[in-house]
Amino acid sequence: MRIVRCQTAQGSQYGIVEQGAVRLLRADPFAPEFSGETIPLEQARLLAPCEPSKIVAVGINYASHAPEIGFAIPAEPLIFLKPNTAVIGPGATISLPAMSRQVDFEGELAVVIGRRTHKVSGPEALDAVLGYTCCNDVTARDLQKKDVQFTRSKSFDTFAPLGPWIETDLDPSDLAIETRVNNTVRQQARTSAMLRGVPTLVSFISQVMTLLPGDVIATGTPAGVGPLQPGDEVTVSIEHLGTLSNRVRQG
Repeated sequence: MRIVRCQTAQGSQYGIVEQGAVRLLRADPFAPEFSGETIPLEQARLLAPCEPSKIVAVGINYASHAPEIGFAIPAEPLIFLKPNTAVIGPGATISLPAMSRQVDFEGELAVVIGRRTHKVSGPEALDAVLGYTCCNDVTARDLQKKDVQFTRSKSFDTFAPLGPWIETDLDPSDLAIETRVNNTVRQQARTSAMLRGVPTLVSFISQVMTLLPGDVIATGTPAGVGPLQPGDEVTVSIEHLGTLSNRVRQG
């Protein structure tokens, strides 16, 4: 099942993609009830497919990424937060802030939580997952190096593109992930190369904080990150899931 969130005359509404159309829901997708309305998918203005209270991102979860940013592989999952005000959807524009001279793309698989989750074990962790979407963990790399901790570098408005939808019927353990900038491949890997897989990450994070329906876990990026320039188009594609595309402008 593919869950979308789109702009309609009534505001933002969730829906289910079926046979080239969006069947709109009355409320959220956690206990879906159809409204009886449908719109053609090609006419739908897609928004970020969920409204997280928080985004929990994982640093250095691919060994290949560690040397390119000068970090050691952590003994435990390295987690940090991105605010929900950073979220944008497919087709929206990434804004480069004036206080940074190097803003990088980071294509990632994102996990969307489906129920309130607190201190789950590894085997139970996947039961808490609603589905998966594409994420671009946009990062002001110069500020990350300057500040040491990640808050400022990861938190600018527009620094958390998500989409195009939530795919619920997906095995996240071995998916191809690719990032392109202006149609040139910059990142290419498989999720099987993650140092910690989805069940481990959901379980670990739930020991620290309660995860709420709609919350997002960004599972880390592989090697190949690099700077964005005004006018660029960056796309994150994940096998059996879809493609998230965003343009870039100077803020």
